[in-house]
Amino acid sequence: MVVEEKVTFCRICESLCGLVATVEDGQVTKLRPDKDHPLSLGYACPKGIAMTDLQNDTDRVLHPLRKNADGEFERVTWKEALDEISTRLRAVRDTTGPESIGWYMGNPGAFSYSHTIWVKGFLDAIGSPHYYSAGSQDVNNRFAASALLYGSPLVVPIPDLRRTKHLLIVGANPLVSHGSVLTAHRIRDQLMDITKRGGKVVVVDPRRSETAKAFEHVAINPDGDAWMLLSMLNVIFSEGLEDTAAIQAQSQGVELLRDAAAGYPPEATEERTGITPDTLRQMARELATAESAAVYGRTGSCLGRRGTLVSFLLDALNIVTGNLDSPGGAVFGRPPVALDEVADRFGLATYGSTRSRIGNFPDVLGNLPATLLAQEMETPGKRQIRAMFVSAGNPVLSVPDGNSLERALDKLDLMVSLDFYVNETNKHADFVLPATTFLERDDLPIAFLGFHSKPFVNYTHKVVEPAGEAREEWEIIEDLAKALGVTPSSVPPIRWLGKLGIKISPQRLADILVRTSGDGDLFGLRRKGLNLKKIAAQPHGIVLAEHVATGELGTKLRHKDGKVHLGPPEIAGELERIKTAAFEASDERPLQLIGLRELRSHNSWMHNSEILTRGGRSQPLHMNPLDAARFGVGEGARVKLASKSGEVEVPVTLTEDLVEGTVALAHGWGHKGGWQTANGLGGVNVNVLAPSGAEDIEPLAGMAFLNGIAVSVELVSAGSPAAASVSESVTAAPQRD
Repeated sequence: MVVEEKVTFCRICESLCGLVATVEDGQVTKLRPDKDHPLSLGYACPKGIAMTDLQNDTDRVLHPLRKNADGEFERVTWKEALDEISTRLRAVRDTTGPESIGWYMGNPGAFSYSHTIWVKGFLDAIGSPHYYSAGSQDVNNRFAASALLYGSPLVVPIPDLRRTKHLLIVGANPLVSHGSVLTAHRIRDQLMDITKRGGKVVVVDPRRSETAKAFEHVAINPDGDAWMLLSMLNVIFSEGLEDTAAIQAQSQGVELLRDAAAGYPPEATEERTGITPDTLRQMARELATAESAAVYGRTGSCLGRRGTLVSFLLDALNIVTGNLDSPGGAVFGRPPVALDEVADRFGLATYGSTRSRIGNFPDVLGNLPATLLAQEMETPGKRQIRAMFVSAGNPVLSVPDGNSLERALDKLDLMVSLDFYVNETNKHADFVLPATTFLERDDLPIAFLGFHSKPFVNYTHKVVEPAGEAREEWEIIEDLAKALGVTPSSVPPIRWLGKLGIKISPQRLADILVRTSGDGDLFGLRRKGLNLKKIAAQPHGIVLAEHVATGELGTKLRHKDGKVHLGPPEIAGELERIKTAAFEASDERPLQLIGLRELRSHNSWMHNSEILTRGGRSQPLHMNPLDAARFGVGEGARVKLASKSGEVEVPVTLTEDLVEGTVALAHGWGHKGGWQTANGLGGVNVNVLAPSGAEDIEPLAGMAFLNGIAVSVELVSAGSPAAASVSESVTAAPQRD
């Protein structure tokens, strides 16, 4: 037996912790934390260690599958699969045009640079706008806000955790999520260090989350963030606490915020936020007068009705308090590959360059609203989707109204999936093509290099060869593109080279991007500069600096006047709409539903792990005891949870950690695919409760409305306390695949 130890890093979440794989005769048999990783220092969460379960899963798809006349999948050769897919794909293109071909990429795709680049390159090469991803259930309004503020959706500040004296966290639970749009290894230690050096961490959340329990918790009503932030601005402006010099030097348009905030003193927003005026005033004063401070928000603040406005106001607080681009404030990474600069150079940093056919929503980095997929497939007319590809995703469980999406998928002329499971979405596919796990491919985490709280870069070779006949997504895309006579690239010069028969591999492209970056070796002209070979030679990674650079704002701004724009008309429109915004809850549906993240779960794709599901699992509705008493519900009871869009039946568990009037249910459940362990867990698809009409989509980013949904609870049966006793630690929902 040949036994090897290979250094790599996890690509399940943005923490990217170092791992060491034990490989026996070409098979990964064990994963353990890498104690020599300079940032994660021997830490990895249970999900990373459990990746061996997925790698070696007997339910894993290892050969191309084609659906036969009986509706069952049968094994075929790669040639058979690709030949038939190519023939049918050309027929769709020739009949209804390339704009009738769409692609949905799930959350794991973002953790593969080659997958992401090749998917978008394929669609751009054939001329289709139909690009969808998990971003519209997760993060796109963060990027939309950046486009409005800085002129590019890819200019995103992160909190300077290692130097700040005051951190305000809104709608995030980094002790469990490990950070999002923030790559902060051992984030618990970094947050604890803030308090050890005399600073403060304040967590705003409808639930007393793990992070809130460790620091200072301010409870807020679901989707009340915009009112809270406007009240904080009100206090800062009315009490003269703003940093006038920083505002004048860095921005323009502050008058819009000043005038808008004047109408939201803390006394006027208490009903919306649930936060007392004294508490809100204290929050604003402490933030504005801190030696250094940073405001950070994530999905809990993104998935409401006003997500782009909230993301905008979070950054506005950093700006008006003088904490943008300042040590200990909100800072901009200077990574080895500056994704914002690369995308800007080739016209890829788009916002509103194209619009959705249904609802006229702007694209965000090419992404259109995934909530509208079913309508885009079923509504006749030009650009109607007739062929759909889904890679590393499960939108039936992750977008609103998965039932309608299932119905629409069955009406397509062609559906193809690239995945290593048959899941709830691709069981409707004509073909399921076996893809690799992250252990079977190389990677340079280009998308996350600018989000490191300590500047860092690492690269990994693949740990093992692909199992069975699995292939990397980019290789499959190359074959699909060849059938259509195009080169899958968003960059015209690369497409021109493709016409000459010159192909550029992902590794070669990554090397070019590194070598031409600010830290690159410029192909030998800068002897101490980086190239991919140098990075790969240090498998534990390279620390590039002690702190994130400051003084970078001038290099980041894309507006012609070189200023941060605090008064764009899009935000003015949102500030007008919020004046008349109705309460979500009503007499008919008196509660508000928020999402939950489970410690041993990741969206919908890790429930087939025996390690992570050991001891049994359940998916209870978390409910405040005061609400439970009001509705005659006890621990373990089963209830019907209903919204205007649908209903589910779930057991109840009681917790005082939730704000009264709020209930919470984890996402990613309700399995009925080709994974046996996952199917046996039971549970329901929470997103059948989410609205899917264009009127319920956040207008500036096309984001799904997943937090703060008005619901009612009706007792079905008294149940048993044991039914809800095996739920686990949870947090406000991050990415959805």
